[in-house]
Amino acid sequence: MATNSADMTRYRVHRLSMGKLLLALLALSACTATQASDGGLAYRYASVRIGGGGYVSGLVFHPAERGLYYARTDVGGAYRWDQASGQWVSLTDWIGASDNNLLGIDSLALDPSDKDWVYLAAGTYTTPTAGNAAVLRSHDRGAHFERADLPFKLGGNELGRGNGERLAVDPHDGRVLFLGSRDAGLWRSDDHGARWSKAEGFPAVATSLAATATNRWRPQSIGIVFVVFEPASGRPGAPTPVLYAGVSTRETSLFRSTDGGRSWSAIAGQPTGLRPSHMHRASDGSYVLSYGDEPGPDTMSDGAVWRWQPAGNHWTDITPISSKSTPSGFGWGDVAVDPSNPKVLIASTHHRYEPHDVLFRSTDGGKHWSEIFARSSFDYAEAPWTSSHTPHWMTTVAIDPFDADHVMFVTGYGIWASRDMRGFDKGGIVHWWFQDRGLEEVVPLGLISPPQGAHLLSAVGDLDGFRHDDLNVAPLQFKPQPRYANGESIDYAERRPSLIVRSGRLRQPFGSAVRAAWSEDGGEHWQAFAGEPPEGEGAGSIAVAADGVAVVWAPSDARHVYVTRDHGQHWQASQGLGERMRVLADRIDARRFYAFSPQTGSLFSSNDDGASFVPIPGEFGHAAHGHGEVQLEASPVKAGVLWLTARDLPLLRGDDQGHLLQRLPGITSVDAFGFGKPGSGSEPTMFVAGLCQGQQGIFRSVDGGQRWQRIDDDAHRYGHIGLLSGDPRVFGRFYAATSGRGLIYGEPVESTP
Repeated sequence: MATNSADMTRYRVHRLSMGKLLLALLALSACTATQASDGGLAYRYASVRIGGGGYVSGLVFHPAERGLYYARTDVGGAYRWDQASGQWVSLTDWIGASDNNLLGIDSLALDPSDKDWVYLAAGTYTTPTAGNAAVLRSHDRGAHFERADLPFKLGGNELGRGNGERLAVDPHDGRVLFLGSRDAGLWRSDDHGARWSKAEGFPAVATSLAATATNRWRPQSIGIVFVVFEPASGRPGAPTPVLYAGVSTRETSLFRSTDGGRSWSAIAGQPTGLRPSHMHRASDGSYVLSYGDEPGPDTMSDGAVWRWQPAGNHWTDITPISSKSTPSGFGWGDVAVDPSNPKVLIASTHHRYEPHDVLFRSTDGGKHWSEIFARSSFDYAEAPWTSSHTPHWMTTVAIDPFDADHVMFVTGYGIWASRDMRGFDKGGIVHWWFQDRGLEEVVPLGLISPPQGAHLLSAVGDLDGFRHDDLNVAPLQFKPQPRYANGESIDYAERRPSLIVRSGRLRQPFGSAVRAAWSEDGGEHWQAFAGEPPEGEGAGSIAVAADGVAVVWAPSDARHVYVTRDHGQHWQASQGLGERMRVLADRIDARRFYAFSPQTGSLFSSNDDGASFVPIPGEFGHAAHGHGEVQLEASPVKAGVLWLTARDLPLLRGDDQGHLLQRLPGITSVDAFGFGKPGSGSEPTMFVAGLCQGQQGIFRSVDGGQRWQRIDDDAHRYGHIGLLSGDPRVFGRFYAATSGRGLIYGEPVESTP
């Protein structure tokens, strides 16, 4: 809410006329928006180690250099494996909040004739409100990127994201690329991806209703899911004449061009009734394709694996086992072919949850198959929490072109790898390890840093939550019972910081457990609340009083907010609140709670342990009305004092009586903010992810918000930062929750051991 100087003068006269002294701190905040290289604060950034955690949607080996391979994820950007350090290196941490949509990678391509080129088809969603899609192109293996915006959108986190690759580089002329879009047909570039034009000759089925699919969210265009060049048809220095493209449709789906992509025709005799997802060329010139009735990864109940020999146009069904072997059916995620031996194949089932998904291996071109997991062992040491997970969403399988023993497959939670695959053919056991060091892809939905115990505890989407005593060690998840599919909210009692509460969505086999839990030993052990409120199925927002007695819970789909004082044995509906509220506790006064609507900006306070709430009045209480994405935090040093902001508001400090105490106009937009250990003075350190004098970044203030210094840099942006918390025990350190790059932390270089 904008306020001019005349308004503020009237406000001061009005308050003084009531005989009350009010310190109106109206000085403009000074923003030092400089990086460390320009004299700003030097910060070290690192991932809080969990190990994987999200869906790795693709893997690509470079055919010309040992140890050079890349991974793409659905919401967490792309990575390159660094052979020297033995870990993944993120290539997309430079993407800022305004371009967050680019962190979903719909496809990844390498230039077979130039080891330094890497291309990313970047775009997370195709919805109208999603940002633009782009091809990000690099000629130094991802150290730096140039961006080419596209006139259509991509869906790195939509149906079919495990298909591919829909982006391909001509093996004989690296200037030429083709990109299969989801809803705009086939596109071509002749200048290393800098400019794109539509290949008008591609069949219309690519943009038809047949090339769409529907999940619980909405109908989605899938379009062209792979482009594959036939290298034997060309020569170095000239565009390859023959290439193939597959459309995600149950109708005729595989097409060939013999004139470099100008005109296309359907391959005769191809299977129909299923959608293709991958196509790989074998060294003898044949191709293998995987199919499913749906594009995945959400669901699939039928599928097949086929081998096609272009010479003679011969199709052979080489499906390892029938999808009818389980009551619910299943499909096939991928079928990989050993680059050094065309007869060696590895195929992955998809959505075979009865009993579980598996890999099959053939050494005779698909005539006979053996189940790999029947003789496999899994090493969980790299990420102990994976011991409770079974591989699923295995939509990409890759065999190292330089080492046939090195096999990798993706899952919905990371990458498994083996170094002894050929021993399986002699009756040996295949040993798998979780090859995700450096690859962090979770979406934290809540985080706290208490003043004692573990430095960081988090509520995490898909993985419940974690307690980090050591930020560089991947821990087990919170100990069951209960175990949640989604951890969604977490809080601690300020005066009893070992008392922690959390809420989450349930995961089987604990489906009957209560969706909220409490711990009295800092998150080491948990106990479900005795019962739940009488309504609501979502986890929602939870808060605990400063003394740990009262707990206020706002289930996300309940019409009311509820309070308990006996760990859930009895629940009482809080008076004065409706649905879709977020709740928080005062950090000092145990009787005070607050609630707000992120959608409408309405603010409420309680002075009776959460039994009843009243609207916060006055200029502060109405400051966020009509604003979206509102955030509210309680002061860590004074009871009844609150900090308020929104995406289009500066930081405001007020109290629960409605008085506006301070406006910090240097910060003009906030994605997240939090408090940390004070510096030399008494003011807690403040951290903000947002806009300061028009520049996006992460900023720090040690004087109550009067002056700000930028503490991120252009290489460490991490997309949209949704949550921030300073560490109350380590000056300058803060923790940030990203939208797909996991948990990161930053601390001043001068204080880093």
